[in-house]
Amino acid sequence: MNRLTTLLASVLFVCPAFAQQTAAAPPQKTVIHAGHMLDVKTGKTLDNVLVTIEGGKIASVSTGAAPKGAKVIELPKATLLPGLIDAHTHLTFEPSFGYQQLGISIPKEALIGAKNARVTLEAGFTTVRNVGARGYTDIALRDAVNEGLIPGPRIIASGPPLSITGGHCDQNLLPYEWHAKSDGAADGVEGVQHKVRETIKYGADVIKVCATGGVLSKGDDPQASQYTLEELKAIVADAHRLGRKVAAHAHGAQGIIWATEAGVDSIEHGSYINDEGIKVMKEHGTYLVPTQYLADWMRENATRIGLPAMYAEKMKTVTEVSRRNVAKAMRAGVKIAFGTDAAVYPHGLNAHEFAVYVQMGMTPLQALQSATVNAADLLGWSDRIGTIEPGKFADIVAVNGDPLKDITLLQHPAFVMKGGVVYKK
Repeated sequence: MNRLTTLLASVLFVCPAFAQQTAAAPPQKTVIHAGHMLDVKTGKTLDNVLVTIEGGKIASVSTGAAPKGAKVIELPKATLLPGLIDAHTHLTFEPSFGYQQLGISIPKEALIGAKNARVTLEAGFTTVRNVGARGYTDIALRDAVNEGLIPGPRIIASGPPLSITGGHCDQNLLPYEWHAKSDGAADGVEGVQHKVRETIKYGADVIKVCATGGVLSKGDDPQASQYTLEELKAIVADAHRLGRKVAAHAHGAQGIIWATEAGVDSIEHGSYINDEGIKVMKEHGTYLVPTQYLADWMRENATRIGLPAMYAEKMKTVTEVSRRNVAKAMRAGVKIAFGTDAAVYPHGLNAHEFAVYVQMGMTPLQALQSATVNAADLLGWSDRIGTIEPGKFADIVAVNGDPLKDITLLQHPAFVMKGGVVYKK
């Protein structure tokens, strides 16, 4: 017996539970018998529904009485929905801003991510796209969830976001003598090509690029373009050739246009989008991920959390124009995928975003579609998630009532299933 085998044997002998920390296997066959099910494609409601689940996937959808002999989950007053999708999260971050961030280590961020993964799943979000993390902590988190080490949503992870030197997503809080920079800092066509390939090497599912300045960062302007059009084209070309989509953080109008012309798959935030940006995004079929609820949360909590002055003024300025501009893009027919920027506010509040979309002019069904069929399309997973249909993952949530009449019901899911395993009931 070699030393490694001996070590593992001793660990398992001392702590036998260690060997059992794998994913809970879904029962071979389960039937959910619910009062209602919403077809998010059509908006029609099916009553007295039976969803049969085998091997973690949906086997059939029908109506009638529950079959005898099957394991049946009875939800007589509930409305079933497909598991929700958040296309813009930061699971390994918390609402911690400014210089206090420097005291949070990468190992601690990984542990924070494990906590937030469970909270997000229990909030009804069975799939997320994590767009930005230090030290590839979101890659490790994704793998831990997939291996069954911890509960959490399905995670499409970006690793560190690409940033110009000194831009949003670089490390700008420390003075020169520390020579600090972020994991994703890269400049020039060759530099960004190398960085895209490097992040993919270490496990990125999607590439995140900071195309403009941001709000919660020191010394940059949200309206200023960061990468040039040539650099953005190089990023997209390498990412797409290597089978990865690209999400572009972009507040400023020029950055939105350049990122869209370069071929990114989604614009995150889009605060200063103008008529030209709307036109270009529609021509390219580019998704907008609006992240709007954070403005409401910040207005209510900025003083309490001590948002640094260098961020507070930018937050006030950007949020004053963002809602108006994004609502115009929605009305104009720009494709919308649901995203929250959870971590700017506490994880688990993701579903508050729905009510904001409705306030901005969406119907409740359109808001739901943004977090189901639309988000699944953006992620490239329409064959796996986004609807309750045979062959797709058994990712299902339920609310007690009709979400088309009261969208805020989504803030309190009564039931959450992912891959045939119940995580909340």
